[in-house]
Amino acid sequence: MLSTNQFKNGNHIEVDGTVFKVLEFQHVKPGKGGAFVRTKLRRTSDGAVIDRTFRAGEKFRSVRTEARKMQFLYADGTDAHFMDSESFEQIAISESDLADPLKWVQPNETVDLLFIDDKPSDIQLTASVELEVTHTEPGVRGDTASGGGNKPATLSTGATVQVPLFVNIGDRVKVDTRTGAYMSRV
Repeated sequence: MLSTNQFKNGNHIEVDGTVFKVLEFQHVKPGKGGAFVRTKLRRTSDGAVIDRTFRAGEKFRSVRTEARKMQFLYADGTDAHFMDSESFEQIAISESDLADPLKWVQPNETVDLLFIDDKPSDIQLTASVELEVTHTEPGVRGDTASGGGNKPATLSTGATVQVPLFVNIGDRVKVDTRTGAYMSRV
Protein backbone atom coordinates (compact mmCIF):
# COMPACT_ATOMS: atom_id res chain seq x y z
CA MET A 1 0.00 0.00 0.00
CA LEU A 2 1.13 3.53 -0.80
CA SER A 3 0.12 6.50 1.35
CA THR A 4 -0.33 10.08 0.09
CA ASN A 5 2.75 11.17 2.07
CA GLN A 6 4.84 8.67 0.03
CA PHE A 7 3.83 10.17 -3.34
CA LYS A 8 6.61 10.94 -5.82
CA ASN A 9 6.28 12.30 -9.35
CA GLY A 10 6.14 9.29 -11.66
CA ASN A 11 4.57 6.87 -9.14
CA HIS A 12 1.74 4.69 -10.40
CA ILE A 13 -1.30 4.20 -8.17
CA GLU A 14 -4.67 2.53 -8.50
CA VAL A 15 -7.72 4.69 -7.70
CA ASP A 16 -11.18 3.11 -7.94
CA GLY A 17 -9.85 0.27 -10.12
CA THR A 18 -8.10 2.60 -12.60
CA VAL A 19 -4.31 2.99 -12.86
CA PHE A 20 -2.93 6.54 -12.82
CA LYS A 21 0.55 8.06 -13.01
CA VAL A 22 1.24 10.89 -10.53
CA LEU A 23 2.37 13.93 -12.56
CA GLU A 24 2.32 16.53 -9.76
CA PHE A 25 1.28 16.62 -6.14
CA GLN A 26 1.12 19.22 -3.40
CA HIS A 27 0.51 18.71 0.32
CA VAL A 28 -1.83 21.40 1.67
CA LYS A 29 -2.31 22.16 5.39
CA PRO A 30 -5.07 24.74 5.71
CA GLY A 31 -5.46 26.84 8.86
CA LYS A 32 -8.51 24.89 9.92
CA GLY A 33 -9.65 21.46 8.89
CA GLY A 34 -7.62 18.43 7.92
CA ALA A 35 -4.63 18.34 5.62
CA PHE A 36 -5.10 17.15 2.04
CA VAL A 37 -3.09 16.43 -1.09
CA ARG A 38 -3.81 18.03 -4.50
CA THR A 39 -2.67 15.87 -7.40
CA LYS A 40 -2.51 15.93 -11.16
CA LEU A 41 -2.89 12.37 -12.46
CA ARG A 42 -2.61 10.84 -15.95
CA ARG A 43 -4.84 7.84 -16.68
CA THR A 44 -2.58 5.18 -18.21
CA SER A 45 -5.34 3.64 -20.34
CA ASP A 46 -6.02 6.73 -22.48
CA GLY A 47 -3.61 9.48 -21.33
CA ALA A 48 -6.33 11.79 -19.95
CA VAL A 49 -5.07 14.17 -17.25
CA ILE A 50 -7.28 14.85 -14.25
CA ASP A 51 -6.99 16.88 -11.04
CA ARG A 52 -7.89 15.00 -7.87
CA THR A 53 -7.77 15.84 -4.17
CA PHE A 54 -7.17 13.21 -1.46
CA ARG A 55 -7.22 13.32 2.34
CA ALA A 56 -3.75 13.23 3.91
CA GLY A 57 -2.76 9.68 4.81
CA GLU A 58 -5.19 8.02 2.36
CA LYS A 59 -3.81 4.70 1.11
CA PHE A 60 -3.73 3.25 -2.42
CA ARG A 61 -2.59 0.02 -3.99
CA SER A 62 0.80 0.68 -5.51
CA VAL A 63 1.11 -0.65 -9.02
CA ARG A 64 4.11 -2.74 -10.07
CA THR A 65 5.93 -1.11 -12.96
CA GLU A 66 8.90 -2.38 -14.91
CA ALA A 67 10.80 -0.89 -17.84
CA ARG A 68 12.16 -3.42 -20.35
CA LYS A 69 14.51 -2.74 -23.24
CA MET A 70 12.58 -3.47 -26.44
CA GLN A 71 13.33 -2.81 -30.09
CA PHE A 72 10.65 -0.84 -31.95
CA LEU A 73 10.20 -2.76 -35.21
CA TYR A 74 7.47 -0.90 -37.11
CA ALA A 75 3.98 0.56 -36.95
CA ASP A 76 1.44 -0.79 -39.46
CA GLY A 77 -1.34 1.77 -38.99
CA THR A 78 -3.20 -0.10 -36.24
CA ASP A 79 -0.48 -1.63 -34.02
CA ALA A 80 3.09 -0.79 -33.04
CA HIS A 81 5.30 -3.89 -32.99
CA PHE A 82 8.15 -4.40 -30.50
CA MET A 83 10.68 -7.19 -29.95
CA ASP A 84 12.36 -8.17 -26.70
CA SER A 85 16.12 -7.89 -27.30
CA GLU A 86 16.91 -10.96 -25.17
CA SER A 87 14.12 -13.49 -25.80
CA PHE A 88 13.21 -12.21 -29.31
CA GLU A 89 9.53 -12.37 -28.28
CA GLN A 90 7.37 -9.92 -30.26
CA ILE A 91 4.43 -7.94 -28.91
CA ALA A 92 1.98 -5.54 -30.51
CA ILE A 93 0.44 -2.51 -28.80
CA SER A 94 -2.37 -0.41 -30.23
CA GLU A 95 -0.85 2.50 -32.11
CA SER A 96 -3.52 4.89 -30.78
CA ASP A 97 -2.33 4.19 -27.19
CA LEU A 98 1.23 5.23 -28.11
CA ALA A 99 0.50 8.01 -30.61
CA ASP A 100 2.36 10.74 -28.70
CA PRO A 101 5.65 8.94 -27.89
CA LEU A 102 5.79 7.17 -31.29
CA LYS A 103 6.31 10.56 -32.97
CA TRP A 104 9.86 10.55 -31.59
CA VAL A 105 10.87 6.90 -32.19
CA GLN A 106 12.40 5.54 -35.40
CA PRO A 107 12.07 1.92 -36.58
CA ASN A 108 14.74 -0.46 -35.22
CA GLU A 109 15.47 1.90 -32.31
CA THR A 110 15.80 0.43 -28.81
CA VAL A 111 13.35 1.96 -26.32
CA ASP A 112 12.30 1.43 -22.70
CA LEU A 113 8.81 -0.08 -22.80
CA LEU A 114 6.90 0.43 -19.55
CA PHE A 115 4.98 -2.59 -18.25
CA ILE A 116 2.26 -1.93 -15.66
CA ASP A 117 1.24 -5.09 -13.78
CA ASP A 118 3.00 -7.16 -16.51
CA LYS A 119 0.98 -5.46 -19.30
CA PRO A 120 2.78 -3.22 -21.84
CA SER A 121 1.40 0.30 -21.69
CA ASP A 122 3.80 3.13 -22.56
CA ILE A 123 7.20 4.14 -23.94
CA GLN A 124 9.59 5.94 -21.61
CA LEU A 125 11.32 8.58 -23.71
CA THR A 126 14.50 10.50 -23.07
CA ALA A 127 14.08 14.24 -22.49
CA SER A 128 15.26 15.02 -26.03
CA VAL A 129 15.92 13.25 -29.31
CA GLU A 130 18.11 14.02 -32.33
CA LEU A 131 16.34 13.56 -35.67
CA GLU A 132 17.04 14.45 -39.30
CA VAL A 133 14.97 17.04 -41.19
CA THR A 134 13.45 15.33 -44.25
CA HIS A 135 11.36 18.22 -45.59
CA THR A 136 11.21 21.97 -45.06
CA GLU A 137 10.85 25.03 -47.23
CA PRO A 138 14.09 26.95 -47.81
CA GLY A 139 14.49 30.00 -45.58
CA VAL A 140 14.85 33.13 -47.69
CA ARG A 141 17.05 35.95 -46.43
CA GLY A 142 14.92 38.95 -45.55
CA ASP A 143 11.80 36.92 -44.65
CA THR A 144 11.62 38.68 -41.29
CA ALA A 145 12.50 42.18 -40.24
CA SER A 146 14.19 41.15 -36.99
CA GLY A 147 16.19 38.22 -38.40
CA GLY A 148 14.23 35.59 -36.41
CA GLY A 149 11.21 33.54 -37.39
CA ASN A 150 10.16 29.93 -37.70
CA LYS A 151 9.00 27.52 -40.36
CA PRO A 152 7.53 23.99 -40.19
CA ALA A 153 9.89 21.05 -40.75
CA THR A 154 9.08 17.34 -41.13
CA LEU A 155 11.45 15.01 -39.30
CA SER A 156 12.56 11.46 -40.18
CA THR A 157 9.87 9.99 -37.88
CA GLY A 158 7.10 11.97 -39.60
CA ALA A 159 6.65 14.48 -36.76
CA THR A 160 6.37 18.17 -37.66
CA VAL A 161 8.06 20.85 -35.54
CA GLN A 162 8.68 24.58 -35.86
CA VAL A 163 12.36 25.32 -36.60
CA PRO A 164 14.35 28.54 -37.26
CA LEU A 165 14.71 29.73 -40.87
CA PHE A 166 18.39 28.64 -41.12
CA VAL A 167 17.56 24.92 -40.74
CA ASN A 168 17.68 23.00 -44.06
CA ILE A 169 16.83 19.52 -45.34
CA GLY A 170 19.43 16.99 -44.12
CA ASP A 171 20.26 18.91 -40.91
CA ARG A 172 20.00 17.03 -37.62
CA VAL A 173 18.02 18.84 -34.93
CA LYS A 174 17.51 18.26 -31.21
CA VAL A 175 13.84 18.26 -30.12
CA ASP A 176 12.32 18.27 -26.60
CA THR A 177 10.08 15.16 -26.43
CA ARG A 178 7.82 16.60 -23.69
CA THR A 179 6.82 19.77 -25.56
CA GLY A 180 7.77 18.99 -29.16
CA ALA A 181 9.83 22.18 -29.32
CA TYR A 182 13.03 22.69 -31.33
CA MET A 183 16.07 22.98 -29.04
CA SER A 184 19.15 23.24 -31.30
CA ARG A 185 20.87 22.09 -34.45
CA VAL A 186 23.27 19.17 -33.95
